Amino acid sequence: MPVQLSPTQRGVAAGVVSAALLIGAFTIGAGQTSASPSGGGTVRTVAVPAAGARITVTGTGNVSGVPNQLSLSMGVQTTAGSVASALRQANAAARSVTAVLGRTGVAASDIQTSGLSIYPNYSGSSGAPTGYQVSEQLTITLRRLSVAGSQISAAARAGGNATTIDGVSLNLSDTSSLLAAARTKAVTDARAKAAAYARALGRPLGPVISMSEGQPTPPPVYPGPFASARAASSVPVHPGTQQLSVTVTVIFGLG
Repeated sequence: MPVQLSPTQRGVAAGVVSAALLIGAFTIGAGQTSASPSGGGTVRTVAVPAAGARITVTGTGNVSGVPNQLSLSMGVQTTAGSVASALRQANAAARSVTAVLGRTGVAASDIQTSGLSIYPNYSGSSGAPTGYQVSEQLTITLRRLSVAGSQISAAARAGGNATTIDGVSLNLSDTSSLLAAARTKAVTDARAKAAAYARALGRPLGPVISMSEGQPTPPPVYPGPFASARAASSVPVHPGTQQLSVTVTVIFGLG
């Protein structure tokens, strides 16, 4: 008995047939058919393109520079029977230190007060303080290394036995050109690594997809060799060299 289809039903049936034909055509075009080794049918293989393959590498650039300034943590420490007396002595010693630094060519803007502390001293088990200790700290930047040693010595003599020096660091005042060179080296290193990996994989190296830079490694801060200074001659200053390091992570495409 013939089946009667409404116009809507005939439209749906035509769409299903068309979709089936399209799927079949795509499958035939994308695949390659070969006979099964066992003779029991056919094996279809579909080629999958390698587009979108990427390689991620890390490059490092190291450069060295000669420090051109010295940062010094210097102070005075006094002890007296009262807070007022200890503070008065510390203030006088600190003023002497800053005055000498100014006379030896250190700018006022390069001398900064960085700490002040007052502590009671105790002896025995009475619980009453036997005196008071006052410490005043200065952070000083010396921009001429050729005379920095004599400036330190002069300041230490001005502070006398109250002088303390807790640390010194040799710094690079401007690292922009060194960082630019380090970045160039880091990118070159990353590209060389990526090219080597691409050759090992038998693929051509493609363009850069993305790149990011890690935080540049700052120059190290060296502790000073001074605990208490009473210098009679110029303190020797040896700037040496400092290394800056930049690391980049680069993603390359593979052809």
